[in-house]
Amino acid sequence: MATVEMIMPKMGESIIEGTILTWLKKEGETIEEDESVLEVATDKVDTEVPSSHVGVLKKILAKEGDVVAVGAPIALIETEGAEEDAATTEPKKEEKTDTSNQKEALLSAAPTQTASIVSPVTEKASEDKRFYSPLVLSIAKEEGINKAELAIIPGTGKDGRVTKNDMINYLKSRPTASSASLPKSAPSIAAGDEIIEMDRMRKMIAERMLESKRISPHVTSFVEADVTNIVLWRNRIKEEYKKKMGEPLTFTPFFVEAVSKAIQDFPMINISVDGDRIIKKKDINIGVAVALPSGNLIVPVIKKANELNLTGLSKKINDLAGRARINKLTADELSGGTYTISNVGSFGNLMGTPIIMQPQVAILAIGAITKKPAVLETPTGDVIAIRHKMFLSHSYDHRVVDGSLGGMFVKRVAEYLEAFDLNTKL
Repeated sequence: MATVEMIMPKMGESIIEGTILTWLKKEGETIEEDESVLEVATDKVDTEVPSSHVGVLKKILAKEGDVVAVGAPIALIETEGAEEDAATTEPKKEEKTDTSNQKEALLSAAPTQTASIVSPVTEKASEDKRFYSPLVLSIAKEEGINKAELAIIPGTGKDGRVTKNDMINYLKSRPTASSASLPKSAPSIAAGDEIIEMDRMRKMIAERMLESKRISPHVTSFVEADVTNIVLWRNRIKEEYKKKMGEPLTFTPFFVEAVSKAIQDFPMINISVDGDRIIKKKDINIGVAVALPSGNLIVPVIKKANELNLTGLSKKINDLAGRARINKLTADELSGGTYTISNVGSFGNLMGTPIIMQPQVAILAIGAITKKPAVLETPTGDVIAIRHKMFLSHSYDHRVVDGSLGGMFVKRVAEYLEAFDLNTKL
């Protein structure tokens, strides 16, 4: 028999800790490889953590409600095999995290906080000395709960700690701003007007959009692309593709492929800014905005998009978009993007001026594809033909992307779209 440590996995580029929500398995129970063992919350998403080994959950090291640093042990698993006591393991598809580096990250990211293997982050509020996880603090910030109000919320976690469920229960009964709390003569609210409170995601989107406009001086360049070849090829192949792959072929994979190629031509678009430093990204990770049933947007990320062919991109996009709409994405799938695409054409819009996703420096809006008369050059002279056209709107951070680079990049995207080969095979 061997005993291995299950550790808190890395769940995103900027995530350094997670809150244990629920253990789905009890001590002594058998667990299968890739079977979900517990639920973890971060300030971005709640997700299930799978086991990387077949065996028995020998001991739980982190209790529900504990805040645990990435890379710290959370459980012991007894497995069949050679003796390897104290060996460390983490769920599949997660990067190993050096715990010494993690400690440095914790200290640099939050100098007033201290983390241990299973002890929660320590933060001293002015009204009380309870521990508050990043998730709880994030909810408090989004809901406008100050330290004094946070101090009166009953906590059911260890040592009276406030958990995510405590926050949810408190918010259900918390008095909210309404017309009753506003001046009766408020000129902006008339009789019969409906007051709708923003949900957490809408508040977060609003905050991030304002932050992006404050940080980055936005400039937008526009190019019209002739995508007739893509439209004709897709119309011819889409039924065969659906029968073969069991899913639809949308236009989005074509856009992602063209952007990936253009980034390889102009790598200084694939950067981020850190103070006075420019960080040139090695990987091309493209975020694709997805509209949720609530009307909000979420941006899952296609990692190393340049390494996927058209079919691979299509399958990846369909998978991420489908799971995004049912809230089944992991934190890692929502982080690490280096460039973003927003398809405003899906709403019937011809063009738009998108706002950059920080810390990226550029974003592309894809307009609706429409039929237009166009002048074509032929060996026997110019002719007028009906073509499928669309606008590409490229917003970029003018601190580090000049107009020439921003303009040449979007023109190159259009050129790749226009050069699509009608003889392409699946």
